[in-house]
Amino acid sequence: MTTMTQDAVLALGEEDARPAEIRRHELAGFLRSRRERITPEDVGLPRGARRRTPGLRREEVAHLSAVGVTWYTWLEQARDIQVSAQVLDALARTLRLDTSERAHLFALAGAIDPSPASSCARLTPELRLMLDKLEPMPACVQNSRYDILAYNSTYRLLFCDLDEIPPEDRNWMLLAFTHEQWRSTIVNLDEVERIMAAKFRAGMAEHLAEPTWKSVLKRLLDESAEFREVWERHEVVQSVPSKVKHFINPLVGPIAVVHTDLWLGRDGGARMVTYTPVDDATRERLDRLRELALSSNS
Repeated sequence: MTTMTQDAVLALGEEDARPAEIRRHELAGFLRSRRERITPEDVGLPRGARRRTPGLRREEVAHLSAVGVTWYTWLEQARDIQVSAQVLDALARTLRLDTSERAHLFALAGAIDPSPASSCARLTPELRLMLDKLEPMPACVQNSRYDILAYNSTYRLLFCDLDEIPPEDRNWMLLAFTHEQWRSTIVNLDEVERIMAAKFRAGMAEHLAEPTWKSVLKRLLDESAEFREVWERHEVVQSVPSKVKHFINPLVGPIAVVHTDLWLGRDGGARMVTYTPVDDATRERLDRLRELALSSNS
């Protein structure tokens, strides 16, 4: 089969060069470019004396990704074939794609990335530094699914010792509905849960087919009668203005803070969540909470 370059596809004119066809050719070129930049030595393969192909051969990428050689060849020939998220994930790992390249791969293939990190900005050293500099104000980074991806020392002890919770369970929805110590710190818990469930339903509308979203929903339905009750109301809330929130911290007592979301991308997914004290009493208690967090790490 004779393949076309992207320029050739564009030259066909708007009536022939459909967006899907253009994406297939862009995907083919992208795969070739990433295949050619990886040496056999990078993946533990012998170079051999007669190798003329820059980087890896197609059959080597197919073998390392556990896909058929013919099928992978068709991908690089821009044929109209279906590709699963699992195969794209394998190719991304074989080709050693970074976060931006992985997102580009899935976008070109018209597939949804099941990786939990796919909806969150990369946690750069600069972003982590910002979390630390906000001390003693509690702050964390969440994605659109409410996974807690990073946090500062004050936030760590705001509800309970977050370090003691397994990373896969560090999700605000799961904790608010299933973790008794976390739940016990939240004033007006019923109203908070109702709003969160409504926001989660609104956010999930764009992610209905994503395994990670469905996994969180299944856990909530299986583990929380309170969640099942509010979920059945089918309430939807897109966003809630910054407002004062009240917590009863088990170490320092009542805390009153203003919740603010600082969005980290244009898609409205990843955000830095900050809690600003509303009075001197809360400010002093947050200072004390940070001291306790730092001393417990020393």
